[in-house]
Amino acid sequence: MDTTLRTAGRRAALQSAAALGVGALAGCATGATAQGSPKTPFSVADTYIPVAGSDLQFPVRRIYCIGRNYAAHAREMGSDPTREPPFFFQKPTDAIQNVAPGTVADHPYPSLTKNYHYEVELVAALHRGGREIPVDKALDCVYAYAVGLDMTRRDLQRAMGDQKKPWEIGKSFDRSAPIGPLHLVAQTGHYTKGAIWLKVNGQTKQNANLNQMIWSVAEQISKLSEAFELAAGDIIYSGTPENVGPVVRGDVIECGIDGLPNLSVRIV
Repeated sequence: MDTTLRTAGRRAALQSAAALGVGALAGCATGATAQGSPKTPFSVADTYIPVAGSDLQFPVRRIYCIGRNYAAHAREMGSDPTREPPFFFQKPTDAIQNVAPGTVADHPYPSLTKNYHYEVELVAALHRGGREIPVDKALDCVYAYAVGLDMTRRDLQRAMGDQKKPWEIGKSFDRSAPIGPLHLVAQTGHYTKGAIWLKVNGQTKQNANLNQMIWSVAEQISKLSEAFELAAGDIIYSGTPENVGPVVRGDVIECGIDGLPNLSVRIV
């Protein structure tokens, strides 16, 4: 074989090996890349959350939410927080509504409901996962935190609950998960305490401390990993304090957590 061809062949092999190594480090599936992207009849948009202070976009894989994770909120929802184990539900990735700090984003009042509720929450974003994650290792999975809203069609949720049916229709709808940009753990540390609050039209509605969670973020990750294999790209809405309540068109919600920029939306 010609020396030039042998050299070119070796160079191509080395470049291919390097590309595969980069893909593995990034957690990418390299098979589709090597063979070309699959042909599809249409495209489906991916979901991303901006990472503050950078041009990075966090790819969202799954959205987990924990229910009734503050004692007073559990009681107002008719539950006993001293006896109830944690329970979780999911939202689709297109529930995400990115809200830039310093703005008031228009948030559409959804269809089918006459009792639309706010719930402010700390959101943890994961950059690694696994199964059966010990509590003392769980926070190693957290990449960043954000302020989020778990918006809820409460009348539909309660109606489904009364009928012993799944209440996804009350929780898992379009843009039901407004969220601010992610802030890296490396810069902020972990959020285990600090004020969490929400106002409607300037009037305080929710006001609590993160240390009042029944199940900490670390415990939530550990418990979730018993039921699901967690992975990079998962985000966890970690529960809301008491005094959830309704909003109507024209209302402005402002909410925040100590150390993170406030999030604001206007119901339209």
